Amino acid sequence: MKQKDEKNQSQSDRALKIIPVTLLVFALCGLSFYLGGIFCSEKSLLEGKIVQELSKAVSSPEYSAENALQIKSVTFSECSIDYQDYTPCTDPRRWKKYGYHRLTFLERHCPPLYERKECLVPPPVGYKPPIRWPKSRKECWYRNVPYDWINKQKSNQNWLKKKGEKFLFPGGGTMFPKGVGAYVNLMQDLIPEMRDGTVRTAIDTGCGVASWGGDLLDRGILTLSLAPRDNHEAQVQFALERGIPAILGVISTQRLPFPSSSFDMAHCSRCLIPWTEFGGIYLLEVHRILRPGGFWVLSGPPINYEHRYQGWNTTIEEQRAALEKLQDLLTSMCFTVYATQDDIAVWQKSSDIGCYEKLTGPDVYPATCDDSIEQDAAWYTPLRPCVTSPRQKLKRSSVGSLPKWPQRLNIAPERISDVPGGSGNALKRDDSNWKVRAQHYKKILPAIGTDKIRNVMDMNTVYGGLAAALIDDPLWVMNVVSSYSANTLPVVFDRGLVGTYHDWCEAFSTYPRTYDLLHLDGLFAAESHRCHMKYVLLEMDRILRPEGHALIRESSYFMDAIETIAKGMRWNCHKEDTENSGEKEKILVCQKTLWYASSTNSTR
Repeated sequence: MKQKDEKNQSQSDRALKIIPVTLLVFALCGLSFYLGGIFCSEKSLLEGKIVQELSKAVSSPEYSAENALQIKSVTFSECSIDYQDYTPCTDPRRWKKYGYHRLTFLERHCPPLYERKECLVPPPVGYKPPIRWPKSRKECWYRNVPYDWINKQKSNQNWLKKKGEKFLFPGGGTMFPKGVGAYVNLMQDLIPEMRDGTVRTAIDTGCGVASWGGDLLDRGILTLSLAPRDNHEAQVQFALERGIPAILGVISTQRLPFPSSSFDMAHCSRCLIPWTEFGGIYLLEVHRILRPGGFWVLSGPPINYEHRYQGWNTTIEEQRAALEKLQDLLTSMCFTVYATQDDIAVWQKSSDIGCYEKLTGPDVYPATCDDSIEQDAAWYTPLRPCVTSPRQKLKRSSVGSLPKWPQRLNIAPERISDVPGGSGNALKRDDSNWKVRAQHYKKILPAIGTDKIRNVMDMNTVYGGLAAALIDDPLWVMNVVSSYSANTLPVVFDRGLVGTYHDWCEAFSTYPRTYDLLHLDGLFAAESHRCHMKYVLLEMDRILRPEGHALIRESSYFMDAIETIAKGMRWNCHKEDTENSGEKEKILVCQKTLWYASSTNSTR
């Protein structure tokens, strides 16, 4: 009994020792939680006060030069000549860090803050100011895009040919070696809507040197050419050097940076995208960005396989099976065959809601996306293995029901009602405002409207007002909508313009030296609490062509700081009044100088 009592006493003592320890742990956790809550609250409060004070400084009617943001003078060194084609978020130097499955390494993978470059990207040796539009559509300087690989591999298909100091673009392609003109003529015979303004916006996946998109410009169709960054072909760089709209991108695991129902037409000419693999998820993404009633055009395997299969190193049986699989998959997504002839096949996306209602069963694949999946979410948003169903409330947003081009540019689309404060009257006021601004811009920068400016980017547009105001000038505009702002990009596309989502805390999806004019309107006032001004301006320098221009419309609070950084980037700038001649807002007119890498350059 004594031993038993001692044993019980020992267990009781241990229990008594454990209880205080447990209580102590809980007490410490509670204290930590309490202190953490205080810290986070204080941090949020501090951040809120910073933004509040910044807003006060920017919008204060008592603004004066004395309280403007001031920074010390800064100079930026040159990057190594190895960085002449540096694309920070699609950098081949970093590909090995990411997987090869579904080509995920080609997607956007931006460097962390501590790896960001703070140097100026040099042009290639022998770089010249680009040949001006429209001559640039047919030729460009070899030294501006010095890629011999594509010349050797594709010259027999008439993609391009090197002649002396220039690349010439005969207008050929893998599926149209005799010329893109005849290819598009046949396409228009199959799709009469391409002739009358019904089809206005198009996307070309795997664009080559963008000859298809270049040809369509004369036919009133605005095409955005899409291709990934690669070591050899530099397809997007060739497109932009020619003055044809293009952006870096790949259909892999993330959605393309466009809202749903963006394009009237999508095109793939032997683009080598495995459409039927992975449950057809790549086709589902094309379906998402294609407008109801829109057209998907395919040329290349397995189309016209009866006459082509031997040149594709395959068998007739394999190609027949591939076409049947593709047709079954397209039918399951509410596509129907629209027309076929020779090497071209056309499918049309159904706008009949009845077809999509049949895709709601538990055993159906692919099924329609449920309500929890936002159709327009497209900034680092994973691909979804489901069909995006047309919104029933939209009666005038499909191909054929939208006004034809150019009338659709000035008619408020249905989707403007999705924007907070959006309405037909709001669009009219915005357009009127931008017409006045555009006229003023031409006074302070006379190059606008001439052949000196072709590729334009509106870095933080709302409804595409600047692009609409300049629609009759020989230029095109990439309309960028912040991924953190109101979702107005569907309105931009519905008007017959093109654009993309982007976050200016990161690098844009393009090569260096690809835009003639960058325009921003209050970008730093809106985003300076998130994005470092220095890195935004360095990114602007990277994508701006030498001798290109920037129109920085900004709060006077930021003007001196912006001008200081611009001077450190070797830009020449001067301030101008806005069209209203107010003091709270100014316009900084800048021009990037043409310089060449020094022989002693060693910055990495």
